[in-house]
Formats: sequence, structure tokens, C-alpha cells
Amino acid sequence: MRILVTGGAGFVGSNTSVGLARRHPDWQVVAVDNLHRRGAELNLPRLADAGVEFVRGDVRDPDALRALAKIDALVECSAEPSVLAGLEGGLDYLVHTNLVGAYNCLELARRDDAFFVFLSTSRVYPVAALRALALVETETRFELADGSAGISESFPLEGARTPYGATKLAAELLITEFAGSFGLRAVVDRCGVIAGPWQLGKVDQGVFTHWLLAHRFGRPLEYIGFGGAGKQVRDLLHVEDLVDLIDLQLSSPGEWAGATVNVGGGRACSLSLRETTELCRELTGVDLDVRGSGAERPGDVPLYLSDCSRLYARTDWRPKRDARTILADTLAWIDANADTVEEALLAS
Repeated sequence: MRILVTGGAGFVGSNTSVGLARRHPDWQVVAVDNLHRRGAELNLPRLADAGVEFVRGDVRDPDALRALAKIDALVECSAEPSVLAGLEGGLDYLVHTNLVGAYNCLELARRDDAFFVFLSTSRVYPVAALRALALVETETRFELADGSAGISESFPLEGARTPYGATKLAAELLITEFAGSFGLRAVVDRCGVIAGPWQLGKVDQGVFTHWLLAHRFGRPLEYIGFGGAGKQVRDLLHVEDLVDLIDLQLSSPGEWAGATVNVGGGRACSLSLRETTELCRELTGVDLDVRGSGAERPGDVPLYLSDCSRLYARTDWRPKRDARTILADTLAWIDANADTVEEALLAS
């Protein structure tokens, strides 16, 4: 098997590349990345150590992709991942990376009849509909009033969802067309928040790691929106649990072709920001004064939990790591690379 991982020096892409190479020494794993995101360069030595071939290239450049040797599967991890991308400034990089880049990757997969694994996002679900959900407020978090598991793939898609979410949904539609028109074998994984070692989290992408980094390095934090109490909730998934699933999908493409599934920690592995603050305090021993702000951030929602029932009906895969383990693993990585991580944060 020759596997191409686009965005292969990013957080998810590098962990995927390294994980697959170590689990399957007989596979050839190639990571392509333009190194646009600060900190991606930190992953190059670990890619090399794992025997992953690195190619500096850009999914926006179809010629660069066509120059690659024949592949058996493509894991599309490349993206401008910021939820706030395009809301201030231009849309060019966002659209050309997330949508045109996905199209270029699809054409490469079509050329080689390669299995296509697309990492999408829970941000495809519309903001207004998520904000309209009936919630119950507890001491530390918001909960769904109906007691349901969360948001399923049947959740209505009508409405705006941020430019980032729109590019990912548009790419999903292209995948459906390539499957219907050209017989492309593909699976779409709509991921919630992914976290773990090697992530340089920011407030608009990788919020749990961002929270942990702030505690570790004494950086300011603020609860923004929804009363400023920090009760907004997200589920989270350890990146190694995601790699386990991708490995399963690559190993059995016939069982996964045509599927679109939510992938996340669900209610069992979720945190509010207030709960995250307490957990970070316990793990780091640092007690930060996190103030509240009533300001609203575009595209923000008070709660998102992945209902993974459709995924669980297809496979025995389940997340193995709980929220504490995810943050503890991430902190161990931060501690082991403190100087390099802090330098990357200051430069970002």
C-alpha cells in the first residue's frame, strides 16, 4: 500500500502519517504539506524518524499532486482549520485550500483509483440551528434538554455555518459527485474537536490544547459569550483514537466506501470551558484567573456533542481515552518540549 497524507506535517496529518507508518512497516506513507501553518516544521524530524517520505507541496497546486507516484489511498487532512478564517480579511486561502485543494486531491484519487478518506468537521452543521437547541444550564455546563446523545448526521443542513464549515461541506458534496459519477470509493469523517500531543492549539482551533498551553505558560484566558460563565460544551477525541479509526478504514475500503459518519468523543468525553479550567488547574498546578466576557464570537455555539450512533453501528471502534487522559498526554508532550513549544507559540 502506498498512502498519501495531505496536510501531512500538520497536527492530525503528522500523527496519522507517523501512526500508519509505525503500524504498517510494509506500507509506503508519503506526507505532503506546504508548511504554511506555524509549528508544522516541528513535525518534520518525527516524520523522518518514522520512515515517512515528506514532500513539500501544496494541494492548491494540481501539478504538484500530479507529479506524485501512483497511490493506493489518500487521507485528506489538509485544511485551513480556523473556524474564524475568512470572517476577517480575505477568503482566498480558505477557499482555495479547503475546497479547490479537496478537488485537486479528488482528481488525484480518481487518476489512481485510490480510496479517499476525507476529514471533515462538525462545523458543517448550521450555527443558527445549533444555537436554537433547547438547553439546560447546570452548575458547570450546558446540557441538551431532551437528554439526547448529541447531533447526528440527519441534523438539518439548511443555514449558514461559517465560511470554514461551508468549504468543508462543499468538499463533501464534491466527494458525493465523484463517487456517483466516477465510482470513487470514499468515506467522510465529520470530526468534532481533536486534541493530543503535537497540537499547537489556538482559541479558534484546538481549544482544549489552547487552554492547557495557557495554564502551562501563564497566558491569558477569557470565557467569551453565552453569559461569560464558561459553560459552553464540546466533545473531544484523542488524535490516536482517530488514527485507529483511519487505519481501520484504510484496511477495509469496501466496508467504508459511501459512508459519512460523525467522529467524536460524544457526551462521555466532553468538557465545558469551566470544567476544562478546573482540569487544567489539577494537571498543571496553575490557578489562572479566567474572566468572563459577554462579547459574542461569530459562528460560536453553546454546545456541540457528536452523536456517533451511525459510526458505532458499522464498527467495534470506540474512543479509548477520556478527557483527563487526553489533556494529561498533551501536557506530558508540552513538558517534554517546553522550550520549543513556547517558542512556536510566541512566533504564531
